[in-house]
Amino acid sequence: MANAYLAEIKAEVLKLSRMPEFAIPTLILPVMFFTLFGVIIPGSRDNAAYLLSTFGVFAVMGPALFGFGAGVAQERERGWLTLKRAVPAPAAALLVAKTTATVLIASVSLGAIYAVAAFAAGVELSPQVWLGLLLVHVLSAIPFVLLGLALGFVFGANAAVAVANIAYLGMAVLGGLWMPISVFPKIMGQIAQVLPSYHLAEIALGVSGAGGETALLGHILAALAITAIAAGLALLAWARQR
Repeated sequence: MANAYLAEIKAEVLKLSRMPEFAIPTLILPVMFFTLFGVIIPGSRDNAAYLLSTFGVFAVMGPALFGFGAGVAQERERGWLTLKRAVPAPAAALLVAKTTATVLIASVSLGAIYAVAAFAAGVELSPQVWLGLLLVHVLSAIPFVLLGLALGFVFGANAAVAVANIAYLGMAVLGGLWMPISVFPKIMGQIAQVLPSYHLAEIALGVSGAGGETALLGHILAALAITAIAAGLALLAWARQR
């Protein structure tokens, strides 16, 4: 049983590592943007801890949305998921493998951002805060994995890539990952309230002590509610394929 899961995880990681069109936008862009906004721009180091918290969420969004959204859509169109059902392997092996691969890939980007923050941007946090922030960022992948899964089951391969791109950039901008929502028009601030990216970023900011709102419980409850809705959407989309 364990060998089946390990084999699926190994295959998934190997597949993603051989896809430069996946690696460049999801791994390199978050690090580049954080370096630009947190190190290179004059005076940006004053906000580096804030950006570390928000860009950490940005770093896990890409692998989750593209790995599941575009990846599942392509596999579905090619008949790979249908073939998988006939293989004598645990039904959950593919989902576990994709989730694990997503976390591993996202961790590479997170590690690079953390390194830039610590050694180039001068961010100083206690070991406990670093670990707490890492935990928040890794867990932040869950709602985006579920949303990506729903996209992959609903849209075709080409459409899934386009929709994933829109969702990726839209939730990054409107969720306040690049700039605080306090500078947005009122309507954009209201949109942020229903986005997982906004609430997860606020939780990360609370953990790092870099700013954000102090009502962490409200953001945690909102993130859990959005995750539950995303899980429901993923289950409905999956049920349509059966």
